[in-house]
Amino acid sequence: MDIYKKKTRIKLLLVIAAIGIAIISILYTNVLTKKIAKEEEAKVRLWAEALQKRADLIKVTSGLFEKIAQDQTKEIETWAEALELQVNVEDSKFLTYLSSIVSGNVNIPAILIDEDGNLIDVLNLEIPAQNSDLYLDSLLKNEFSKNKAIEIDFGFGKNYVYYSDSKIFTELKSTVNDLTETFISEIVSNSASLPVLFTDENNNIISSGNIDSSKLTKQNIKNTIAEMQLNNKRLDFDLGDGRTRYVYYNNSFLITQLKAFPYIQFFLFSLLIGVAYLGFSNARRAEQNRVWVGLAKETAHQLGTPISSLSAWLDYMKEMPPEEQNNEAFIVEVEKDVNRLTLIAERFSKIGSKPDLKSLPIKETLENAVTYMRSRASKRVVFNLEIEAENLYFNVNESLFNWVIENLIKNALDAMEGDGDITVRSFHSPNNAIIDISDTGKGIPKNDFETVFQPGYSTKKRGWGLGLSLVRRIVESYHSGEIFIKSSSSEGTTFRIKLPLKA
Repeated sequence: MDIYKKKTRIKLLLVIAAIGIAIISILYTNVLTKKIAKEEEAKVRLWAEALQKRADLIKVTSGLFEKIAQDQTKEIETWAEALELQVNVEDSKFLTYLSSIVSGNVNIPAILIDEDGNLIDVLNLEIPAQNSDLYLDSLLKNEFSKNKAIEIDFGFGKNYVYYSDSKIFTELKSTVNDLTETFISEIVSNSASLPVLFTDENNNIISSGNIDSSKLTKQNIKNTIAEMQLNNKRLDFDLGDGRTRYVYYNNSFLITQLKAFPYIQFFLFSLLIGVAYLGFSNARRAEQNRVWVGLAKETAHQLGTPISSLSAWLDYMKEMPPEEQNNEAFIVEVEKDVNRLTLIAERFSKIGSKPDLKSLPIKETLENAVTYMRSRASKRVVFNLEIEAENLYFNVNESLFNWVIENLIKNALDAMEGDGDITVRSFHSPNNAIIDISDTGKGIPKNDFETVFQPGYSTKKRGWGLGLSLVRRIVESYHSGEIFIKSSSSEGTTFRIKLPLKA
C-alpha cells in the first residue's frame, strides 16, 4: 500500500475514532444531565407541593380566624342586647339570665359611652390612672374603630358600645401574620439554588431569590417572568385573604450548565480534532520535506564516490605521458565506476516499487558487500567477517541488500572516524537469518535508538539524513524483516538484522 494512502487511512480512522469517542461522551453526558435534571425537578415538585400545603394551611387557619371573628361579633352584640334589656325588664328570672350574659363576657374589651361621648363604663380593660381621657380617646380612634359600634337604648337616651378583638384572638391573628411572613421567606430560602420570584396578582414583586437584580427592574421583569413560565409552570396560592399570589421559578444554574455542557464538549472535541488534523498535516509536510532533503543528500553521497573516482582517473590520464598510458587498465577501472553509477541508479529506481527477490547464499552475499566497502575504507579499519554456516539461503534483492550493508558500514566508519574494528556476524534461528554489524565507535544514546531511523535525523552534516530510514524501509517493507539497535555504548554499537530464511 502506498505510504500516503496508508497515512490517509490512518488519519481517517483517527478522526472517526475521535468523533465516535466524542459522540459517546456527549450521549453519556446528556443521559447524566437528564437524570440530574429529573432528580432536581422531583425536588422542585416536592418543594412546590410543600408550598401548596403550607398555603392551604394558612388559608384554612385564616378561615377559622374569620369565623372566630364573626362569633366574637355575635357575642358582643348579644352582650349589648342583654345589657339593654337588663334595664327595661322586671322579671327576676329573666334579669338573672341577662346578668349571666352580661357578666359572662370576660374576653372581649368593650367601652360604653353616651351620645355625648361621655364614658359610662369599660369592660375587660385596664385604664391608667393618669391621662385616662387621652388613653380612651386613642383606643376609640385606633383599635376600637375597626368594628362598627353597637347602639343600645336604656330609655333615657342612646348609648354606644365600642369593642375590639379579644387578647387571645389578637395573639392568634399575630400568629397567622407571622405564619404568612414565614411562608414568604421560606419560598425564597427553601428554594435552594433555584431562581424564584414571589408576586401578587398584579405581578408586583413581594420577594425574590437567586435572581440578578437587573432582571427585576420594571423594564426587564416581564421578560424574566416570561422566561420562567417558559421553563416551568407557575404556582398559584390563595392565603385566605381573597387575593392570589404567584410563585415563578427557573431551572438552577447547575442544570443550565449541564444542559449546555454537551454542546461545549462537542465544540472542544471539534476543536481538538481540528488542531490534531492541522498538526498531523504539518507533521506530514515536515516529514516530506525531510525526506526530500535527505534523499538529495543521500543521492549526492552515493554518487560522490564513483564521480570522484572518475574525476581522479581523468586527471591521472591527462598527466601521464602517452607512452605510459595503459588503456586496458583505465577501461577496467572506469567500467567499475560506471557500473557503480548504474547500480546506484538502479537502487533509487527500486524505491517505491516492489523489488524482485531471489534466493541467494548468505555467506557469498555478505562477503561481496563487505569486500566492496573494505576496499574503500581506511587501512586503519579492521574488518572481521564471522559466518556460522555456508549453506544457508535467504530471499533478497541483492542490490538493495548490499545498499543496507553499505549504509550500516558507512555509519560505522563515520562513528569510528576511520579507525577501529568492524565485525559482521551471521548466524540463524529456526526461521530467520540473523546478521549483526558491530563497530568500536562512540555509540548512540539510548533515547535515540528509534529516532535514528526517522527521515532527516542526523548528528552531523552528512550521513544519517536518510540512510538509516531507507535501510529500515528496505529491510522491513521489501524483505519482511526486522532491523534495530541491539546494543550501544561508548565502546561501540551493534545493529541487528533479521531476515526470513528460505524454506
